[in-house]
Amino acid sequence: MSNYHKSKERILFILHLPPPIHGAALVGKYIESSTLINKEFCTRYINLATSTKLTESGKGSIKKVVGLFKIQLEIIRALLKNRFDLCYVTLNSSGPGFYKDLLVVILLKIFQKKTIYHFHNKGVALSEKSKINHFLYRFVFKDSKCILLSPKLFYDIKHYVEENNVYYCPNGVSFKKGVDYIQLTRQLDMCRLLFLSNMMKDKGVLVLLDACKLLKEKGLSFTCDFVGGWADITEEAFNRVVVENGLFDIIKAHGPKYDQEKSDFYAKANVFVLPTYNDAFPLVHLEAMHHGLAIVSTSEGGIPDIVVDEQTGFLVPKGDVLALVQKLELLILDPRLREKMGIEAKKRFEIFFTLERFEQNLTSILKKAITD
Repeated sequence: MSNYHKSKERILFILHLPPPIHGAALVGKYIESSTLINKEFCTRYINLATSTKLTESGKGSIKKVVGLFKIQLEIIRALLKNRFDLCYVTLNSSGPGFYKDLLVVILLKIFQKKTIYHFHNKGVALSEKSKINHFLYRFVFKDSKCILLSPKLFYDIKHYVEENNVYYCPNGVSFKKGVDYIQLTRQLDMCRLLFLSNMMKDKGVLVLLDACKLLKEKGLSFTCDFVGGWADITEEAFNRVVVENGLFDIIKAHGPKYDQEKSDFYAKANVFVLPTYNDAFPLVHLEAMHHGLAIVSTSEGGIPDIVVDEQTGFLVPKGDVLALVQKLELLILDPRLREKMGIEAKKRFEIFFTLERFEQNLTSILKKAITD
């Protein structure tokens, strides 16, 4: 997709688009569909994704090699045909994704293009301990600018980028106009917990299952819905844990849900729970805030910029089941507390995390990156 006008500055967006559904891909779709960004710039979009399913992520295959080769050719054609003032790349910070994206970076450096990287994850600080990765990071970050989701994530790239070359842009999310479900279908007597993310160990699925077992042993009245696509935790493994711990009466996994079905889960929930081990800035937190939910999560990445501890929810140490149980027990037993936190969360969302605010911030950053 492209949008060209002679008088406008030109940007080549190399970014992830769905499928599969994950945070970076959703933000990529927001950017591609943005009326404001496509109005302010001449844009060209190239999809960086080589996987169509979450289970394919991080795994090699002939299909993905062919897909990567096609992406490379598409980028080369775009660079030969057009003069771009800026190239925008959603760069993976580490692992197989980083090595794949490195091939894109090499192309942009061969063509001597001004480049800005937009990070939706973290991991540079851990991966740089390898001498090879350290060398590659020095190459990648040289003469480039970066967009981070939060100032709390600067530590991850501080050895390679001066902070005056870093911009901060919190994500935003959008929702189809319709009924605002807050408090319309929500019950106060029975507390419904909601986990909504990909079914991965890193998202804290097993930690939450352990917490639910302890909460049930305390005799608390609650249910917990797990919504998300199966990944390194399979449906069979999840259900086995549920049955073995006698949780089948309070826990149910529903698989991935989208659009109205997903909104319905938010609408009926009382508390949103994501005890993640490794996130940068989860979009699901923003969605939960929009729906007026108190949130219990961890202090990973930029999450403390989203969830104000003891005001819009609670933050607990990652992997700490007992701390998670303690905070969930407070909210299960106190309907007014979770309602109050949900109202504050909704207010915070409207101020900081709407899609309109994200588009305005990103547009301003891209203009600065071109002229700086």
